[in-house]
Amino acid sequence: MTAHNRVDHSADNADELSSAQSEVRVLDKSRPRSENMAANKIECNACPVLCQITEGRSGACDRYANVQGVLTRVDPLVLLTRDTSTELFVTGVGAGTTYPDYKPAPFMVSSTLNGVDMVTVVTEGIFSYCSFKVKIDTDRYLGPERASIRHRGEVVGHVTTAEYGSQMLSLGGVHHLTGGSMKEGRVTCEMMMALGNKQAVELKIEGGVQLIVQAGRAPIVDGVEEKRMRVGCGSATIGIFAKQWFGHVDEVVVVDDHITGVLSEHQAGRCLDMPLSGIKMKGRKSTPGRYFQVANPGQGWGGTDIADPLDIIEGFDAEHARPGMRLLMTSTTGEHSAWFVLDEQLQPVPASMPSAVQKVVDRIVENCEPSLASVLFLAGAGGSLRAGVTDNPVWLTNSIKQAITHVSCGGAPAYVWAGGGITVMVDVLRMPDQSFGSVPTPAIVAPIEFTLRLDDYARLGGHLDCVRPLEAVVNAERDRSVHWAVDDSQWPLHQKPMLG
Repeated sequence: MTAHNRVDHSADNADELSSAQSEVRVLDKSRPRSENMAANKIECNACPVLCQITEGRSGACDRYANVQGVLTRVDPLVLLTRDTSTELFVTGVGAGTTYPDYKPAPFMVSSTLNGVDMVTVVTEGIFSYCSFKVKIDTDRYLGPERASIRHRGEVVGHVTTAEYGSQMLSLGGVHHLTGGSMKEGRVTCEMMMALGNKQAVELKIEGGVQLIVQAGRAPIVDGVEEKRMRVGCGSATIGIFAKQWFGHVDEVVVVDDHITGVLSEHQAGRCLDMPLSGIKMKGRKSTPGRYFQVANPGQGWGGTDIADPLDIIEGFDAEHARPGMRLLMTSTTGEHSAWFVLDEQLQPVPASMPSAVQKVVDRIVENCEPSLASVLFLAGAGGSLRAGVTDNPVWLTNSIKQAITHVSCGGAPAYVWAGGGITVMVDVLRMPDQSFGSVPTPAIVAPIEFTLRLDDYARLGGHLDCVRPLEAVVNAERDRSVHWAVDDSQWPLHQKPMLG
């Protein structure tokens, strides 16, 4: 990445900006000028880059422009609306930043709700300390835990701890944005902005797969779109369907990379008085009917590397096994299944699956939810954001911990992590489109809002002289309205911290 101290954006957009002057938002008519700055330029201090912008052009982030000598925010302010009410909520999307930190937030919007005076402090945060957590609903093996993830050749994250039915990725973060090469920081920032804006991003996991992820869409693994996540691990699948298999099978093996289940040995089989089949499994036996490490991770049955399920069976003990015994082998998604009957030598022989057994396999498929990629934005709201709310930033932090202040991102409900600071996490699908931007420091720009009672805001030492009524903001600003697509119970002005 090229170091930016004084930047003049190269886009030739003078005509477009000039014609749009009546629509773009004026931020400040009196900007400080550097001694060596040309007369036709103005300096933008909305981020540390400090672009010097020629008249008729935008800065490096494409968010601020010089319109006839006036620093102007190009993008409209985003308002949320609801079908069931005339209520509006001013989001941080398009609001502008508090940089260089001492400035109050761009908008402090007062409104009345059920007779209670409210205020929402609205800003766009410049986040270096931020990442995306990507939850991919599949039992498909994507790569080893802790493996590096690359985008356009640069390391941008890693595989993290798998969860139940899902593979997990951690993408972005301050060390990739600022701790590597300039190219790594730039590529990481571009990847993060695209991911947050619900666009498809191509990733390569070292020692694993090529992957395309997009919020709200099925992941594409090595060119193949995933269809479903597993109903449960092998042991859980045995427990769920044991009674439905009873009487139709003599043994069931549910193949799973983590816990492979064996019905006759499993507690579910024992409770149904199923006789042992004498099956001898590969892998490490955990508790009865539960086996670890039956195969290596891979793209085959149940997230393992096997293509033939019989590869995980060492044989059958003649003390319990007998010719004619019926064996079902299935994966945790029902994507793979096979039916066998033991011959005179106690060897499994493929056979046509009975309809009663196929019905239960189909039910496994029915109970598997669609494969999906969920993208969660995780960020720490630091000093500049808090100073934009109050002169004593720790009071804002404490008010959030005490449930006095409600935090949202683009109006979407944000989960506030326990512990120190203000670390928030939000589902990008709940946020308005194009909520995320960037600056070439590099860092991500994202909306954040703090809503609380007006009297509580006064007690926090808030910037009361900057508070404006909602109507004044709406009438004075160029805005665009976005329909609230989240449950009404999550409407940001209706949250418990404000209404008590």
